[in-house]
Amino acid sequence: MNAERIVRIVAGFFVLLSVALGAEESPIFVSKYFLFFTVFVGLNLFQSGFTNLCPLNNILAKFGIKNSSC
Repeated sequence: MNAERIVRIVAGFFVLLSVALGAEESPIFVSKYFLFFTVFVGLNLFQSGFTNLCPLNNILAKFGIKNSSC
């Protein structure tokens, strides 16, 4: 599995988890402030699309996981 797929999986998981913890209708609701984490992940994905700078990608590279050259 390459780094790009891992980044997408982790980002998707964080968005789903933070919405579940932040939406009052959710059975696992904790606080509405978890929705700020959803915004953070979304903004990070948005800026990485323009700048190609992704902190998780840099961490994965240090562990030896490379991006595939498409």
